[in-house]
Amino acid sequence: MPTDHKRINGPEVSVSYNIYPNSNTEEKYTKSNISIRNDGRAHNKRREIFLKTGIVSQAKGSAYIEMGDTKVVCSVFDPREIHNRNEYSSHGELYCEFKFAPFSCNKRKIHQQDPEEKEYSQILKRALEPAVCLHEFPNFQVDVYTTVIDNNGSSLAAAITVASVALANAGVPMFGLVTATSVAIYDNILLLDPTDSEEIYCSKNSSISGNHGIIMQAFLPQLEQISEFFSVGNLNMENLTNAIEVTKQANKDIYPLLQQCLARSIFKVVKETNDYPH
Repeated sequence: MPTDHKRINGPEVSVSYNIYPNSNTEEKYTKSNISIRNDGRAHNKRREIFLKTGIVSQAKGSAYIEMGDTKVVCSVFDPREIHNRNEYSSHGELYCEFKFAPFSCNKRKIHQQDPEEKEYSQILKRALEPAVCLHEFPNFQVDVYTTVIDNNGSSLAAAITVASVALANAGVPMFGLVTATSVAIYDNILLLDPTDSEEIYCSKNSSISGNHGIIMQAFLPQLEQISEFFSVGNLNMENLTNAIEVTKQANKDIYPLLQQCLARSIFKVVKETNDYPH
């Protein structure tokens, strides 16, 4: 393959310099009491959420979310006919892509999707499909692209939430909005909306004999239905049941924020229409 001499290509994989001055941070965190969170939050308290629509002008609908230092943007494009399909389908499809920006993590990501991003793309699709009226656009496909700009934990939950808002902003027929929340579990301690360091410690720490893992639940508050459930780690039924109830209530608490964001976007469009000279 010929080399592009007009472009200066950087290294495909690099390591953030931030990990070197803080090389002992994770070790200190693991040895400290897990019940005391690094950001000072209580176990059942989530980070502040900022949500805005209409970020990407080229897309039919778009939205941007900040959950603490986790930042995700989503773009939704017009329905297009499904290619390479001979038979007619009475239901449309969703194409969902989840991608970490190369600079979003401590270890630089490559441009191609890795196995984790492909798995998250499938989870994103399964979480959104129950909320979309697929019968309204037969034989057509709606493309949903989510990009994590900064990853500080709970990026999958943030992507599902912002994708739901972006679909509504694009005018895609929906049964309701989808909210998503993650919980990290260490023994009998439940950490709502975990950060990146909490997720790594609770999901990969196999040195403890008790329960540890991560749970993500996508929920439709209007219909009281769970659209997707994802878990990793070693969890017993008691902690699993408690985590489901905690994430269910947290998803209900997020729902008014999504409604307010969409209402503001509609009021803005109406105001601009009234102010436009006829």
